[in-house]
Amino acid sequence: MRESPSRRGWRSSAWAGVLAVLLAGAAAQARGPLDALGTVPLSALPAEARATHRLILAGGPFPYDKDGSVFGNRERLLPRAQRGFYREYTVPTPRSRDRGARRIVCGGERPTAPEACFYTADHYASFQLIAQ
Repeated sequence: MRESPSRRGWRSSAWAGVLAVLLAGAAAQARGPLDALGTVPLSALPAEARATHRLILAGGPFPYDKDGSVFGNRERLLPRAQRGFYREYTVPTPRSRDRGARRIVCGGERPTAPEACFYTADHYASFQLIAQ
């Protein structure tokens, strides 16, 4: 049985749609993790995050013992780097009984002059690049 021209047209447009989705996914992977992250201006972060960022640039003193410790990037949401490149800092959460979920993770050779810093409000489930 022969296919009608309208049915052939539908089938080819459906395959074109599938191909477009696959190519878009491949292009997103090729761009890398930084392109997949959103960007947030430093001024749009909570006051506690801005204060933590100032402490990072000043080299402390930090209120939590774990501040400045190596961040392993096990989630692989940040660009790949060798161990020790990223460091994490607590962003205090008002009314939280513990450190809370908010952090700033900065990467670079010198902790007081980071190459890039990232904000997470959900304990490393997502990150936003901090634009200064």
